[in-house]
Amino acid sequence: MSTATITAADINKLRQATGAGMMDCRKALTETNGDFEAAIDWLRKQGQKVAAKRSDREAKEGVIIAKTSADNKTGFIVCISCETDFVSKNADFVAFAQSIADAAVANDVKSAEELNEVSVNGAKVSDLINDKLAAIGEKIGVAKFERIEAPYVASYIHGAYRMGVLVGLSEAAEEAGKDVAMQIAAMNPVAVDADSVPAETVERERAIVVETMKADPKMAGKPDEMIAKIAEGKLNAFFKEQTLLAQPFVKDGGQSVADYLKSVNSNLKVTVFKRVALG
Repeated sequence: MSTATITAADINKLRQATGAGMMDCRKALTETNGDFEAAIDWLRKQGQKVAAKRSDREAKEGVIIAKTSADNKTGFIVCISCETDFVSKNADFVAFAQSIADAAVANDVKSAEELNEVSVNGAKVSDLINDKLAAIGEKIGVAKFERIEAPYVASYIHGAYRMGVLVGLSEAAEEAGKDVAMQIAAMNPVAVDADSVPAETVERERAIVVETMKADPKMAGKPDEMIAKIAEGKLNAFFKEQTLLAQPFVKDGGQSVADYLKSVNSNLKVTVFKRVALG
């Protein structure tokens, strides 16, 4: 994308995602040839604290249902999207979303594509969605689908069906499962622990830290080895803030989530989690 094709809509999208100023967003898009993710990184490298939303799991409006199987060994999140909150807050639309989530559980569905093919009261989900679309006049669909398996899965729905969380635990722990799910809803960690953060995320953070430090006049002339060492310290701070087990427990900031789990059961582990939120 050339500078000439960067539109006001592109700039506004970046502003909405990051909270950065209009001119900064224009500059970021210009410097990165319109690459949205690269523009976010560019802003961060300039030292800006951007509120970058994780757009891969967001839908504008809709209803999010999180449910588990009867034996609590499988969890499902289904997001039925729509265009306006007028529809998403309608009791009939919520019930419609619930019925589709129930079908996902009943059929042990593995993907959104498979969910569209299963039947609810004799009709395929895809056909029911088309009927609902015709009835309400808004584009709707299965926007997001997540599924996890674990020895015990807890589910949590937050904020009038605007967010759903699933937590997989190494063994049954109903109260702890709900507590950890609420933690994930509130703090939005990127992974369970430092070891499970994707390598590309680690490298991205490391590059941003190093470039930010090199741009700092106080670091002028410092050897690369020193910068690299300080960068690793800053990365450790990132892991503490952004990984679930290292985060301060929201119900008791004096202990980490890992400490809380140990206090419940020394063998209790979080094996996986999923969090889906509306934008």
